[in-house]
Amino acid sequence: MNRINDIIKLLSMEFPSSEKAPQKSNLLDVLIATMLSQNTTDKTSFQAFTNLKKDIGGWDKVLQTPLSKIKKAIKVCGLTNQKAKNIKNLLSRLKRERGTLSLSYISSMSDREIYNDLLKYDGVGIKTISCVLAFGLGRDVFPVDTHVHRLSNRLGLVKTNSADKTFEQAVKIIPKGKKFLLHTLLIKYGRKICRARNPLCGKCVLYDLCSFNEKEKYYNVMNLPKENNFIILEHI
Repeated sequence: MNRINDIIKLLSMEFPSSEKAPQKSNLLDVLIATMLSQNTTDKTSFQAFTNLKKDIGGWDKVLQTPLSKIKKAIKVCGLTNQKAKNIKNLLSRLKRERGTLSLSYISSMSDREIYNDLLKYDGVGIKTISCVLAFGLGRDVFPVDTHVHRLSNRLGLVKTNSADKTFEQAVKIIPKGKKFLLHTLLIKYGRKICRARNPLCGKCVLYDLCSFNEKEKYYNVMNLPKENNFIILEHI
C-alpha cells in the first residue's frame, strides 16, 4: 500500500488532479458518453456525444430518431452500427421499464446493486458502469480501461491478462479514497509516457518502482508525443 501511495505522489506531481470527481446531474449522459468512448479516443467520442445533442437533441428525441440518423451523428467515433443500436436499445428499455429516460434511481443503490442493474444492457460492461459510479456519482471505485490495465501490470500492482481481472484485484489493494485519483493519473501517464508501444521509460518518474521487464530496452526512446490528457467524462 505504501508503494501505491508513492506512485500516486509521484504522478500527482506530473498531473495535478482531483482526488474525487464531482457528481454529475445527468447520469444517463455519463453512461452514454462512456458507451461512445469504447474502442476510440476521448476526443472523437466527445465529438460524437456533442453531435447527438446538437443534431438530434435530448434522449427522448434520440429514442424517436431513426437508427440511420443516430449512426450518422456518431460515425466519427467508430463501431457506429453497434453503438447506435446499443444506445437505442438502452433508451427503449429504460423508457419501457422506468417510464422515464433517467438513471437518477440508481443514486440510492449500493455499488453492487448498480453493477447488477446496468449489466443487463447491451454494450454496458464493468468498466462502463465503474465510470458512471466514479464520474457520475463520485463513488470510490477504480475504472479499468486499456491504459489502467497496462500500467497496473507494468508497475506490478497486479498480474492479470484482462481489464476485468485487473479491476477485481486492484480494488483490494488501492487505499480507500484513492481509487478515482489513481485511475485518472494512470490514464494520463499511460497516454503520455507509459505508452503501449515504445514507452518512454527514460523519462519515467516511476522507473525505479516499475516491474516492466522491458524497461531497459525502451530507456532511450525519445519521441515525446503531444499532450493528450482530455478525458471525456470531465467534460460531460
